[in-house]
Amino acid sequence: MKDDYLWDGSGEPDPEIQKLETALGRYRHKELAPAFDQIAEIPAEKRLRFSLWRFSFQVAAVAASIVIAATIYFYLRSKPVVEQGPSWEVARLAGAPRVGSKTMGAKAGVGKLGVGQLLETDLSSRATLSLEETGNVEVDAGSRVRLVSNGPGRKRLSLERGTIHATIWAPPGEFVVDTPSATAVDLGCIYTLHVDDSGAGLLRTSVGWVGFKLNGHESFIPAGAVCATRPKTGPGTPYLEDATPAFREALSRFDFEASTPAERSILIDVLLADARKKDALTLWHLLSRVDDPDRPRVFDRLASLAPPPAGVTREGILGLDRPMLDTWWNSLGFGDVLLWRTFEHNWSQPQSGSK
Repeated sequence: MKDDYLWDGSGEPDPEIQKLETALGRYRHKELAPAFDQIAEIPAEKRLRFSLWRFSFQVAAVAASIVIAATIYFYLRSKPVVEQGPSWEVARLAGAPRVGSKTMGAKAGVGKLGVGQLLETDLSSRATLSLEETGNVEVDAGSRVRLVSNGPGRKRLSLERGTIHATIWAPPGEFVVDTPSATAVDLGCIYTLHVDDSGAGLLRTSVGWVGFKLNGHESFIPAGAVCATRPKTGPGTPYLEDATPAFREALSRFDFEASTPAERSILIDVLLADARKKDALTLWHLLSRVDDPDRPRVFDRLASLAPPPAGVTREGILGLDRPMLDTWWNSLGFGDVLLWRTFEHNWSQPQSGSK
C-alpha cells in the first residue's frame, strides 16, 4: 500500500512522495547521529552553570508572575466600584428627550437611566425621572441631568444645566443633587433647582427643607425660602421669597459682589434695617458670614427679633460656638439641625461606589 511506502519505504512507491524526496534530498543529513553517551560527557562545570541559569530563570518567572498578580489585585481594589441599584425610570412628558444616545419619541415607552448615563432635554422636550423608593424628579426643557450613584441609601444626581423639580419621600439625607457650584442634600422636601450656563444656581424650597453646601460653606433653605449659589463661591445666604426688594438686593451684593469690609458693612446696615421677625432665617446665617466687627450688631438685631433660648449666650455666639448656634437655629422653627449634622456628614465621607 502507498501508506507503507510513506512509513517504511516498502510497498508501491507514491509518485508525489518521490517528487518530494527528490526535491528535498540535497538537504539530507549525511553524518552519523551523535551517541547519547557523548552528551553525558559534558564537563560538570558547564552542566552546573546551565542548571543554575535554568533555576534563575524559573525564579525570575515566578517573581514576575507574583508582581503581575499583585499589580492586578491592587488595581482592582483601588478602582471605584460603581453603585448599581435599580435604574431610574424615565418617562417622556413632551418632545424627544435623550437618554444616553437614545431618543425617546412620542411612541416611546418608559426608559431607564443607569449610573453614568445622561438625560438631556432640548428646548421643546421635558421628562420625569422616578424611583419608587426615592421620589420623582421632573426635568424641564433645556436641561442635562446625570445619574452619578445609585447605591442603597445613596442616590446622587448631577444637574449640569437647566431646571428640575424634585419631590422626595426617601428618608432625609439619602438623595443629593450636585451642581457646578454647590451640592443640595434633601432633608425630606419638595424643591426646585435651577442651574444656568455659567454654573450659577438657585434653589427654592416648597415643602420641608434642603441643605446647600460647598467646601464647608453651608446654607439651610426651609419652605418658602430661596438660596442662590455661584461657582467657586458656593451657596449664598438664604432669604424668604417675600423679603423686600431692598433686602434681597443688599443680600445678593453682600454674598457675591462686595469685596471690602466697608462695602459689606454698609450692606449689613440695609439688611438689619429691613429685617422682619421671620427674616431671622437670614440673620442667623449672617452671624457666621460677617466680619468680626459686624457680628455684635447682627447678634443684637437677631436677638430683638427672636430671643436666644436658654443656654445661648452673647459671648458664645460672638465666638461662633457651634452647639449654641445650632440650639438657636432649632428655636427658630425651621427644622432640627441634627438632621443636617448627621446626613451631611455621611455624604462627606468617601463613597465606596460613587463615581
